[in-house]
Amino acid sequence: MGSECKYDIRQNAYIKLVLHALKHKTSSVNGILVGRLLGDNLVEISDSIPLSHTQIPLLPTLEIALLQVEEYFKSEGLGVVGYYHANERYDDSDLGNVSKKIGDQISRYFPQAAILLLDNKKLEALQKGNDTSPAVQLYTKDASKSWRQAGADSSSQLSLKEPSANVVLLDYISTEKGKEIVDFDDHLDDISKDWLNADIFK
Repeated sequence: MGSECKYDIRQNAYIKLVLHALKHKTSSVNGILVGRLLGDNLVEISDSIPLSHTQIPLLPTLEIALLQVEEYFKSEGLGVVGYYHANERYDDSDLGNVSKKIGDQISRYFPQAAILLLDNKKLEALQKGNDTSPAVQLYTKDASKSWRQAGADSSSQLSLKEPSANVVLLDYISTEKGKEIVDFDDHLDDISKDWLNADIFK
């Protein structure tokens, strides 16, 4: 089950979800994690798709987004492997019920699903150069099918695929590249905007 899994998050997936949260600091933001299961207990998170910054997505919007994401990545052998969320308030570090329900929905199709919750304190420490671990908290399902946060040793369960990811992230933050991030909300308002954010890393 998810609690036995390890999770590797690729640099671009990690940077994109943090930049999405930083672009909308006064809103809750969320998105979808895309990847694959490697072997029995390693989930590689290879991309993140920013979903919303205005509100927790309504079920029809979420389902449309999930279908589009699944369809797009299917040819690459990738699928939806989790969900990410950043709370509206800086000091709110709890995983809300709506996030858990969205995670439940995803885990019906991918039992090893993870939820990543942006950790503002870790992000602040990272920006001060005091931390090199991922600026997110990992949640997985335990044996009783409840979402639980990985313990203090979560770094043994969640790791950055590229060790330099935080250095690159800080560069993106300093150059304000995150302002270019497009989420599904933006795309629905203007379909010319690319929800894949293909140009961000060029």
